[in-house]
Amino acid sequence: MADLGDAKAALHHYLLESREDLIWKLDGLSERDARMPRTATGTNLLGIIKHCLNVEAGYFGSTFGREFPTPEELVPMEAFDEDPQADWYASEDETKDGLIDLYRRVGVFADQTIDQLPLDAPGQVPWWQPGRQDVTLQRIIVHVTCDIARHAGHADIIREQHDSAVGLRRDSTNIPVGYDWPAYVAKLTKLADRFA
Repeated sequence: MADLGDAKAALHHYLLESREDLIWKLDGLSERDARMPRTATGTNLLGIIKHCLNVEAGYFGSTFGREFPTPEELVPMEAFDEDPQADWYASEDETKDGLIDLYRRVGVFADQTIDQLPLDAPGQVPWWQPGRQDVTLQRIIVHVTCDIARHAGHADIIREQHDSAVGLRRDSTNIPVGYDWPAYVAKLTKLADRFA
């Protein structure tokens, strides 16, 4: 358990939790189900993973003068000129297990940046607007954690819509056991209908 009294350890802890919470949402899914678009804009669970691993590789890499050891596995910046959604779906030659493995390796790379630098270490985000590119490691940890947590929330809803699998974490769902969900939904629907 991290020393949550230490600012850097606490920030890192929440990033690690958000990363793991996102990855476990793909547990038990087939290749097809992981890739299947679930929203009108094509959001899919495997695409969320691919997006987040590229986010972490960039923010904890080039922002601090580091390069991921196998950059050819990442979506290059020029790919977005052709397809602005290039990091939001798995290509035909990518697999669920392969992208999860890549995310875990990106996580190790990101964690090394965090371990090696102090919170006030300066960085520069090359894809941000000039005049706003200068950052610190602390700001990037917070920025990335918020981004990953947001996408983990998307994954929660997508997974629940797919097969009703819900929960905060693998080891602690934070969901009442044996709850009458149909009755609960009916109650909420009745309340909402009063405002029709």
